[in-house]
Amino acid sequence: MQESAAGNGAAPGNPLSDGESQAADRLPAFRRPGVRRALIIGAAIVVAAVLIWFVRYQLYGKYLEETNDAYIQADAVVIAPKISGYVAEVFVRDNQDVKAGQPLVRIDPRDYQAQAAQYQAQIDVAAANADNVRAMIGEQEAQIAQARAQAAAADAQAAFAAHEVDRYAPLAATGAETGEKLTTLRNQAVQAARQAAAQHAALAMAERRVAALRAQIRQASAQGEVAQAQLATARVNVGSTILRASTDGRIGDRTVRVGQFVQPGARLMSVVPLSALYITANFKETQIGRMRVGQPVKIRVDALPGVDLDGHVESVAPGTGAQFSILPPQNATGNFTKIVQRVPIRIALDAGPDARKVLVPGLSVTVEVDTMSAKGEERRIADQEAARRKAAR
Repeated sequence: MQESAAGNGAAPGNPLSDGESQAADRLPAFRRPGVRRALIIGAAIVVAAVLIWFVRYQLYGKYLEETNDAYIQADAVVIAPKISGYVAEVFVRDNQDVKAGQPLVRIDPRDYQAQAAQYQAQIDVAAANADNVRAMIGEQEAQIAQARAQAAAADAQAAFAAHEVDRYAPLAATGAETGEKLTTLRNQAVQAARQAAAQHAALAMAERRVAALRAQIRQASAQGEVAQAQLATARVNVGSTILRASTDGRIGDRTVRVGQFVQPGARLMSVVPLSALYITANFKETQIGRMRVGQPVKIRVDALPGVDLDGHVESVAPGTGAQFSILPPQNATGNFTKIVQRVPIRIALDAGPDARKVLVPGLSVTVEVDTMSAKGEERRIADQEAARRKAAR
């Protein structure tokens, strides 16, 4: 009797009978108590996560604008010669750090030094010519003084002879003096007048000679000034044989070698100012509505995984990248396809010295701009435009 009761009853410790257990096994998986509890908990977690994400997005996330179309840049200085010549010395190596004013390359200066010496000689010759002409002017001025005195004496003699003619003419007319005497006096007066005229002509010629000599002095002075300007240019060229770094930085793209003949403007190397790095980020036009100068930026560099750097918006380009391309787009042909444009944003890099040791121009970065400071800016713009249209009516 006890064995029969044990066979027909439930097993000790089993809350479900065999029938109930079989019925539970036949239920769908999602209706089983354990599975349903897990689904409810999972759904609650998902809903909570979505709700947290939505709240975070509404409060903060929608003000974050991100792009990976961004690169580190620097305003590298191209080192190019101002003059032509053969390279005599190269003072720097590849990737060497340099200071502003440090010599980089020396071009053979001998040709330009010879030019400077030649122009200095021309200056000396012009000065000597001017001194010689001044001495000649001094001599000529003495001759002019003598000629002026002789002309004055001749004028006095001519005046005396004319006076004698005037005095003897009435006497000769009355017979008090002979006509021969009057004729002699008249001949003497004519001769004296001619002598005075000759003296005045000699004086004028001497004065013209002085004027010509003064013109020669001006010409010699002008030649000296031309040679002086050429000498200044030659000295500048001599100074230009030494190429110096115009800023602190690191040498890159060095192509110059000793013995190479270089032409003016030829690229020899570049100096990259690593202390003045910045980022150019190309944001879509749909992302820049709330972007303003000074907003904080989070920067992630591919070369430093897991490291976040700080920065801030420094400036916004005055046009899209397409506007400054070699061939700007022309959309008046009728074949128009709208493409989202990108606007270059310059971002200042506020990184520490250790990070800057790794950063170089050209590295790819991902930037995230916090535009929270411009919250409500779009609404204010819309209100202003509405007020303007209302006032215009």
